[in-house]
Amino acid sequence: MMHRDLRLPRRAALGLAGALAAPGIARAAFPDRGIRLIVPYGGGGQTDIVSRVTADALQQRLGQPVMVDNRPGGAGNTAAEAFVRSPADGYTLMIATMGTNSGLNALLYRSLSYDWEKDFLPIGQFCSTAHAVVVHRSIPAENFSELVGWIKANPGKFNFASAGVGASTHLLMEDMGERLGLEMVHVPYRQSTQAMTDLLSGRIHARCMGLPEAETVRNTPSVRAIAITSAERRAAWPGVPTVAETIPGFTGVVYFGITARTGTPPEVVERISAALNEALADPRVQAGYDRVGADVAARNTPEEFRGVTRVDAERWGPLIRRLNLVAD
Repeated sequence: MMHRDLRLPRRAALGLAGALAAPGIARAAFPDRGIRLIVPYGGGGQTDIVSRVTADALQQRLGQPVMVDNRPGGAGNTAAEAFVRSPADGYTLMIATMGTNSGLNALLYRSLSYDWEKDFLPIGQFCSTAHAVVVHRSIPAENFSELVGWIKANPGKFNFASAGVGASTHLLMEDMGERLGLEMVHVPYRQSTQAMTDLLSGRIHARCMGLPEAETVRNTPSVRAIAITSAERRAAWPGVPTVAETIPGFTGVVYFGITARTGTPPEVVERISAALNEALADPRVQAGYDRVGADVAARNTPEEFRGVTRVDAERWGPLIRRLNLVAD
């Protein structure tokens, strides 16, 4: 009886093996080109500062360039709208902030071209930052209590800058004002650099800014930091009291993370998440955040980060509704 040889020729066998292995090869290849990291605020502000620390850390671990793309405007909406038009492949990521990823912009803006609950796939948190209340020295206040007294004695004369209606730098000041019964004038800015210029010149009386940005002017003669929004005083800011010493229980710490588009392949999300967590455990990366005044996040999963975004939605949503804040 004749037996047919069922073995494939060597070339055919190699081709079949390659075809069967192709999905695995594709997964292992990510990333095989540069990654764009969209930052929803302009250069020089706290979001930009901590994003660049993170981009450098990811680039070292992913082996491809991670290019920061600043897209300021609309408290993050300009960036989010560009982001949701990109492919869900992991090659375009966005910095997650509470305006876009905790649904605050959905309350502030009448019409958005993205859905914060459906369009974003959280990957992980990389740091958080407290804020400093920084005032121009033309305001006769050496500490937060004195500032509160001056504002109450001069209702409607005190103004403060923010990164836009509904930004953390706006909501924190509104929260303080509501709790203390202060009458203040809000001046929103599109660019942090212009707001800083106006603060240093005295055109604006104050800014509540993230510590990474406040670090850049802490020794500038024309301004002084009079309070920080962390739960406790910080060794790096000696002599600066907390807002909680005047408003018991007050804190103002915001998160920063990375989000992908919904529909991004799970293996790509896992690869980025693993690289991020590896970076967070690196003492050199931790020192990088510390140098700019940010607090590094603990190792976290996409689901844990999603929970963080929900907490801010629960805190700030009611304030926006009470004050009837509208951004457009």
